[in-house]
Amino acid sequence: MPRFAFWLGLSALVIVLDQLAKLWVLAALQLGERIEVTTFFNLVLVFNRGAAFSFLSDAGGWQRWFFVVLALAVSGWLTFLIRQHAAERLLPLAAALILGGALGNVIDRVRFGAVADFLDVHAAGWHWPAFNVADSAITVGVALLVWQQLFFAQKDKK
Repeated sequence: MPRFAFWLGLSALVIVLDQLAKLWVLAALQLGERIEVTTFFNLVLVFNRGAAFSFLSDAGGWQRWFFVVLALAVSGWLTFLIRQHAAERLLPLAAALILGGALGNVIDRVRFGAVADFLDVHAAGWHWPAFNVADSAITVGVALLVWQQLFFAQKDKK
C-alpha cells in the first residue's frame, strides 16, 4: 500500500504543478498574448476545446463532457493499473504521469470548458501546437508506457 500511495502522490504532484503553472499564465497573459522567451520558445495563452492537436475543437460543445467522462474512465483504469503494479517502477511511473496529466486537464475542462495551453515551441516559422504541463506529463507517461511494453513486458512474463 505505501508504494501505491507514492504513485498517487506523484499524480497529485503533476496536478499541482500543472494548475500552478496555469494560474500563473492566466494571471500574466491575456488570451492570445505571446511572450518570446527564446528564438524557438514562447509563452502564449490559448484555450483548446478539443483533444490533442485540437481534435474535435469545433464540434459544438458536446466534446467538453465527452472528454471529461473519457478522462475520468481512463483515470479509473490507470489507478487500477497503478494499484496492481505498485511494486514495479516503470509501469506505475508511466501510469501516474498520465493520470496526473489527464486529471489536470479535466480540471480545466470543468472550470473553463477548455484546456489552457501556454507552451509554444517553434522553428523556421513552424509552430508545434501549444501545450501545457499536463500534456507534457501525459506525453512522457505514454512514451514510458510504450518503452515498458516494448522492452520489459516480455521479461516480466518469463
